[in-house]
Amino acid sequence: MIVYEATKNEFLADVFQDDLVNNICANYTEKIGKINEREVRAWDNSMQYMYRVLADEEIPNNAGVAIEFKIPYTSKRVDFLISGRDNHADSVVIVELKQWESVEKVEGKEAIVKTFMNKGMIETAHPSYQAWSYAALIKDYNENVQNDHIELYPCAYLHNYLKTSQNDSLTDPIYNYYREQAPIFAKGDAPNLRDFIKKYIKYGDDKENLYKIENGRIRPSKSLQDSLSSMLKGNKEFIMIDDQKVVYENGVALAKQATKTGQKHILIVEGGPGTGKSVLAINLLVEFTRRGLVTQYVTKNSAPRNIYATKLKGDFRKTRIDNLFKGSGSYTSTPINEFDALIVDEAHRLNEKSGMFQNMGENQIKEVIHSSRLSIFFIDENQRVTLKDIGSIEMIEKFAREQDAIVTKTELSSQFRCDGSDGYIAWLDDVLEIRETANSDYLGINYDFRVFSDPLDLRNEIEKLNKGKNKSRVVAGYCWDWKKDGKNDPSYNDIVLPEYNFGMSWNLGNTATWAIDEKSVQQAGCIHTCQGLEFDYAGVIIGDDLIYRDGQVKTDHSKRAKTDQSLRGLKSMLKVEPEKAEKLADEIIRNTYRTLMTRGQKGCFIYCTDKGLEEYFQERISRASYIYAENELFKPAVAELKEDYDAR
Repeated sequence: MIVYEATKNEFLADVFQDDLVNNICANYTEKIGKINEREVRAWDNSMQYMYRVLADEEIPNNAGVAIEFKIPYTSKRVDFLISGRDNHADSVVIVELKQWESVEKVEGKEAIVKTFMNKGMIETAHPSYQAWSYAALIKDYNENVQNDHIELYPCAYLHNYLKTSQNDSLTDPIYNYYREQAPIFAKGDAPNLRDFIKKYIKYGDDKENLYKIENGRIRPSKSLQDSLSSMLKGNKEFIMIDDQKVVYENGVALAKQATKTGQKHILIVEGGPGTGKSVLAINLLVEFTRRGLVTQYVTKNSAPRNIYATKLKGDFRKTRIDNLFKGSGSYTSTPINEFDALIVDEAHRLNEKSGMFQNMGENQIKEVIHSSRLSIFFIDENQRVTLKDIGSIEMIEKFAREQDAIVTKTELSSQFRCDGSDGYIAWLDDVLEIRETANSDYLGINYDFRVFSDPLDLRNEIEKLNKGKNKSRVVAGYCWDWKKDGKNDPSYNDIVLPEYNFGMSWNLGNTATWAIDEKSVQQAGCIHTCQGLEFDYAGVIIGDDLIYRDGQVKTDHSKRAKTDQSLRGLKSMLKVEPEKAEKLADEIIRNTYRTLMTRGQKGCFIYCTDKGLEEYFQERISRASYIYAENELFKPAVAELKEDYDAR
């Protein structure tokens, strides 16, 4: 998706006539959502510089210019592209624009610098690495770029940055590798950037290559479970961008420090659904193991571990798999610092006690910190889905202080699931009334979100999309008992909606790999079998524990199944601390549906047993659709929704 595109001549005219920023803002609002004021100022400033660079007769007038191209499957956007041809092939120059005025180099972390941003000095990816990684992602995912052999030439332009000397931090030799992949241009380098563009854009293409990139068939995105074996063999399956790269380099640097000094370190990585937490966790596991560090990947939820073990069969011995992937209750009696690093995924799911009867150990967070020189916790507090889930940043910091560990906190914000739409996650949080968000009426242009009035239609659509790929699943809120009699019988219907003649079995009790089994699309998964995993499409059956009454989304914990252990202990808590108990139950139910509704990379379909909730979702979709109303592509689809919404 491109926010603004034009020929070079049209771009120059728009800048000269002061129309460019207005055009960008109008398109941005229509295609992406609410505009950040800092971005408007940045466009106004940077495009004046690009105007001067492109105002050269030797750069073809009909070369293509694009601003803000969204990279497939991510929330990241390329600032500026110029398209055309050189003497040999179609070519596109990618320009990463920066407003930076100062940079400090960072030793011991590959391609990381420090700069002033958001009222403070922060670590971030070097601009050359950033430009290179964006180009690599486009080449990875766009079939037109591959098939038509479109050459991509990334660079970075820091037009406010004045190089101080030959020993400038930005061009320090430690960054040479990525500077060779993507040259850096600073203040006063406009002639050099112009020459770089002219080297690859000798002939105009009337925006043809931009059209190919925007409309190119997108290759299927990689899933962690499918790429795991290759990653453990040392292959780089996922390119880390921006905040991912910063977190990764922080982890590697802290591992070095902890091993060298013996000082305990803790890295807390906060990130919402689809921000790449699990991919980063596996990348760090691979890197630490390669360096000879005794490392384990830890997760409370057995579903991902079972999937990983199955995927790795045949490539790795069972003993090695078992030594790499562990449950969170494995450290109740571990000696201090037995491990160099423990990497805890889904840290919000950690429990206080371990064992089948929850009677072993003291606290799983405390035990992990005790057992390792470096503990890395990937956490999203809005994904705690049972009363036993006690993982929180506050508690990690508490046990860090007790064990004299140094805490480093980082955050992941880039979105890699839900078609890379930050808008969808924000919209969903607002709709479920988990938090108010600025993008409350925008759910993402390319993310396929649908509300079904008939559960049979939802299931049929998921089964159709599952054919061939086996990457779509039906999941449900835990409002139907999972009865022993039917645990191994796929014909036994646990979930029954008689008014629709709908019946479906929960996932079978004799399989630990429902998420990848060939015929499991015919069974519904629950929060415990899909958290930490992802699919192409997720069909979510929302039960009577989530309803819409009196203008609000409400929860009803009494509608949860008796066989569900998520709220075990709630009755006792209600007698002692009723307000706290009600609040916790409410959070767990909302978090459960948030988690279920963010499992799909390409789309999420829902069916609500409560018709009030169904109408509420339809209304929120109608409100969101106003954003697309002026776009010709959406007018036919939106007209009916708009008419219905106005009538209300």
